[in-house]
Amino acid sequence: MGDATGKRHLILLHGMGATGEVWLPWAPLLERRWPGRWLAPDLAGHGWSPPLDGYSFEAVAQRVVDGLGPVRLGPDDRLVLLGHSLGGVVALALAARRRGLPVDGVVGLGIKAVWSPAELAKSEELAARPVTWFATRDEAARRYLRVSGLAGLFAPDHPVVEAGLRRVDGRWRLAMDPAAFAVGEPRLPSLLAATDVPVLLARGETDPMVTDAQLKELGVPVATLPGLGHNAHVEDPEAVLALLDPYL
Repeated sequence: MGDATGKRHLILLHGMGATGEVWLPWAPLLERRWPGRWLAPDLAGHGWSPPLDGYSFEAVAQRVVDGLGPVRLGPDDRLVLLGHSLGGVVALALAARRRGLPVDGVVGLGIKAVWSPAELAKSEELAARPVTWFATRDEAARRYLRVSGLAGLFAPDHPVVEAGLRRVDGRWRLAMDPAAFAVGEPRLPSLLAATDVPVLLARGETDPMVTDAQLKELGVPVATLPGLGHNAHVEDPEAVLALLDPYL
């Protein structure tokens, strides 16, 4: 978390399978450029955040709200939400007018807008699988990088990977609760209709999970980041941080 030097608090929300540590490379940039506090929590069932009995975007968002307790928002403090993929949907759920949070704006990066029945069935299948155990940390780390979509972006021994792994009785597993895959399909039109705050939807130009056309159908501003993929926030932190310029 950065120093409390301003009234705007930036909340960074990671994608499915990752942890809050995925934002670690942002720390030097944020210390220089973000005027207030920033925090990057683990979403429910990821990293050190305990699992839920059942996963929904609302339930995952509520876990984030519950974790805001120690942040001590003042009467004039505001929140800016930047979420990647799953985290982008959670950001929209947090910005719902009924929650009453002091949100100034939402940036959703790489949110998959259209889901086929086969893709939803695959998610349900993944959610029903038992935890996989590995004999070595390296095997577990490589699986973590695949599951989180970060393969090729971080080395298996990178500190960001550590938060996604657990060692139990000499064996290794992913920290993620597999049941989190069952969070379901985001109802983006409904989520957007439920908020009154400015929303920007962004994607990397080569992101195979969502197209410009799909995002533009949703009726909010869209930004395309040239040459970047699904994990644009890892590939080029400065390019994604620039999307927050209106809130600096």
